[in-house]
Amino acid sequence: MHDTRETVRVGVISLGCAKNLVDSEVMLGHLDRAGATFVRDPAEADVLVVNTCGFIGPAREESIQTILEAAEFKKTGRLKRLVVAGCMVQRYHGELRESLPEVDAFVGLDELDRVVERSGLRACEPPSDAASYGRSAYLYDHAAPRRLATPPWTAFVKIAEGCDHTCAFCAIPSFRGAFRSRAIDDVVAEARTLAELGVREINLVAQDSSHYGRDRGREEGLASLLRALDGVDTLRWIRVHYLYPNTVTDGLVQAMATLPRVVKYVDMPLQHAHPEVLRRMRRGGDARRHMELLGRFRGAMPQAALRSTLIVGFPGETDAEFAELLRFVETAGLDHLGVFTYSHEVGTAAAGLSDDVPEAVKEARRGELLELQRGLVAERNALRVGEEV
Repeated sequence: MHDTRETVRVGVISLGCAKNLVDSEVMLGHLDRAGATFVRDPAEADVLVVNTCGFIGPAREESIQTILEAAEFKKTGRLKRLVVAGCMVQRYHGELRESLPEVDAFVGLDELDRVVERSGLRACEPPSDAASYGRSAYLYDHAAPRRLATPPWTAFVKIAEGCDHTCAFCAIPSFRGAFRSRAIDDVVAEARTLAELGVREINLVAQDSSHYGRDRGREEGLASLLRALDGVDTLRWIRVHYLYPNTVTDGLVQAMATLPRVVKYVDMPLQHAHPEVLRRMRRGGDARRHMELLGRFRGAMPQAALRSTLIVGFPGETDAEFAELLRFVETAGLDHLGVFTYSHEVGTAAAGLSDDVPEAVKEARRGELLELQRGLVAERNALRVGEEV
């Protein structure tokens, strides 16, 4: 292979979640090994790679808009090749090929290593775009090349891929595939490599982090992983994201509370508080059980910061059901809260329900929840004035 380091400039645009960012970093690693020179300004790129999000309608709209904006650099910049990768490719490959002739090549979730040839840095077989797209089965390991796109002191580590839950609003299992965990030794090996590069905080991500290890027969898999990572002396902080309320165990709570390098931070999407809405969402639970779970964390970690996300406007959500959600937020004492309006997704269980909450009502409910949360946080923060952290 000839040296392309001085001749091929590559830009990568990563959309969506932190899990998607890890995929982008793996692609960056493969491109780096192939001799690519990276640029931040898309106008300076010979090749642009757009890693898309296909989760909900607004994310797809952002992805399409980004692709079209990137394609304009073929006219205004030096762009010769546009590559589109990620979740939207896995989910809508056929439609994208037909509707986006501006795109030169596609990269699915199971073929991140093919980004080099799809970008034109290495010769490839013509049927490169005839790959099978469906439920992904790929799971990266510590040997996969990565080039971090985060500040040098922090990094995301994907500990598992896919999801086994059947939440009615979510299509992720249909393209990300079944839940599959990395081995503990493999995650620790990656953490040690990152620490040697100067990373001091690692952020563990998965679709359901508290389910980690169960597919490998480890009921307390995440607790065991945290204990192993806590032994990496050069790390300073280990932060866990995306705990699923139904898979949190007492062993996990105690591990998070007692391990010195584990940040006392609970990130747990609860989605709603009314039992009927949660039943329709296929999640189960209610406000009382949510409060009991939050109480278990607070009992073990009184100073823990609590973060959650909620969905408003799910099919059939009544004023009374939303009022219960307001009451829950008022009493839950959450430090951080994200609120999303429901997106009606083809291929999900909820797609068979009537999307009967008007968009204006969804937005109004979202605004009301966030306004309530802002006031509650301001009150709690006022009590901390003068505190040294």
